[in-house]
Amino acid sequence: MSFSIGIIGLPNVGKSTLFKAITKKQVLIANYPFATIEPNIGVVEVPDERLAPLAKMSKSGRIVPTTINFVDIAGLVKGASEGEGLGNKFLANIREVDAIAEVVRDFSDPNVIHVSGQVDPKSDVEVINYELIMADAESVTRRLSNIKNKMKSGITSQLEKELAVVDRINSALQQGKLASSVSVDEEEIVFIRDMQLLTMKPIIYVLNVDEEMLSSGSWKGTLSDEYSPQIAINAKVESDLADLSSEEAAEYCKELGIEASGLDSLIKAGYETLGLITFLTTGEMETRAWTIVKGTKAPQAAAVIHSDFEKAFIRAEIVNWKDLLDSGSEVAAKEKGLIRIEGKDYVMKDGDTVNFRVGV
Repeated sequence: MSFSIGIIGLPNVGKSTLFKAITKKQVLIANYPFATIEPNIGVVEVPDERLAPLAKMSKSGRIVPTTINFVDIAGLVKGASEGEGLGNKFLANIREVDAIAEVVRDFSDPNVIHVSGQVDPKSDVEVINYELIMADAESVTRRLSNIKNKMKSGITSQLEKELAVVDRINSALQQGKLASSVSVDEEEIVFIRDMQLLTMKPIIYVLNVDEEMLSSGSWKGTLSDEYSPQIAINAKVESDLADLSSEEAAEYCKELGIEASGLDSLIKAGYETLGLITFLTTGEMETRAWTIVKGTKAPQAAAVIHSDFEKAFIRAEIVNWKDLLDSGSEVAAKEKGLIRIEGKDYVMKDGDTVNFRVGV
C-alpha cells in the first residue's frame, strides 16, 4: 500500500532543495519561479528502529522497510485557481496525493528573491490556502448545479443527502474555511470522494527556517495553532544530513539540539495525519515493514502482502515486536504464551509482528 505526500508552496521557499535533500534525488533547483514544472517523485524509506534487531534475531537475508512517496509539485502563485502561473496543472497534481506538505519560508536571504517581495509565513499560508479553497469552490459549485438539475427529474433520499453534505461544504468554502473543517460521516463521504477536494486532504505546515531558529525552537508561534500540525526544517541542514550515515546523522542532530531530522519529523507527521500504522513480518528470508490504515482488520492487512490472502484468510498469529525480541525467537515466544491466535475481526495494532495463515 503506497502513500504520497505532495510538497507545495510559493516559488523560492525551498521546496525543491528540501525534496533533493530528503530523497537524495537530483532535481532542477533555480532562483526563479516555475523551476519545477513536471512533478518530481521520490520514494523514501521510512525509518524504523524495530527492523534491524528483528532481522538479527531471525537471521534475515534482507530488511525491507516500508516507503512513502514525496512529490515535488510546481510552485503556486496567487491566482492559480484562475489559471495564473501553472494554474490548473498545479492543482491537478495536488489532487493525486494523499496529504499535502505546505512549505512556507521563514528565513531571510537577500540572494533568494521572495515572490511577494517580503518574508511573511502567515501571508504565504493564506495565499496558498485561498487558492486551494477557490479551486474547491469551483468544483463544489458545479456539483451543486448537477444535483439540482437531477432533482428536476425527481427528488430521491440519496439526492437530498448528497445535496445536504455538498451544501455544507460549499458554505464553509464561501467563508474561507477548508473543506476538512466540515464534519462528515462514512455515509456522507461517499457523495464527495470523487470530487477529490484539495482542502479535504490533510495538510502538514512545514516552516523552512534558518539554522539558529531550528536549534533554538524560536520558530514556534510563527503560525497560529489553527495551522496544525507544524514542523520546522532547514533545507541546508537536511542536505548535510542526507550525506551522513544514520549514526552520524543522529550525532549531528544532537549537536544542533534537535530531536530528529526534518525528514523523520515530516514522515512522523505524515503517518499521524494520514492515520497510518505499521505491522511487521520476520523470518529467515526477510524482515519487512508494512503500512496500513489505523483500524484495519487482520484479513485486510493480509491483503497488503498479497491480494489473495484476504479471501483465503484463516487466522493471524500475533505477537508484539518487543515481546518477540525479548523472547529471542518465535519458538520461545510461543512457549511463553505471548503469541495470540486472532480471527477475522481482529484490529491490527502498530508494532504487531504477524504470521498470516491462509487456505490454498
